[in-house]
Amino acid sequence: MATFDDFLKLDLRVGTIINAEFFAKAKVPAIKLEIDFGSEIGIKSSSAQITKRYTAEEIIGKQIVAVVNFPPRRIAGFDSEVLVLGGVPEAGDVVLLKTDSDVPNGTQIG
Repeated sequence: MATFDDFLKLDLRVGTIINAEFFAKAKVPAIKLEIDFGSEIGIKSSSAQITKRYTAEEIIGKQIVAVVNFPPRRIAGFDSEVLVLGGVPEAGDVVLLKTDSDVPNGTQIG
């Protein structure tokens, strides 16, 4: 079992997708994202396997929730710096997590 202290180690933040493009080199279909997490964290990149529900063009401007303090992962020559969070109703299907209202980029999730 995870403890509450384990949860507190995660830095979960809200950010806005400012750029997105289909990631052709990924083994599993994915979208490369640039996400603005505000002045404290800045702009971070991520590779997200969200192509079943989303296209790169339609998600620009959307706010998402991500873990921003994992070490970067190298994916097909690309550094994925944050883990974008979503619900997974079935394998290969991700529904992005978001807030009910827009909040400032970098807002912490607790």
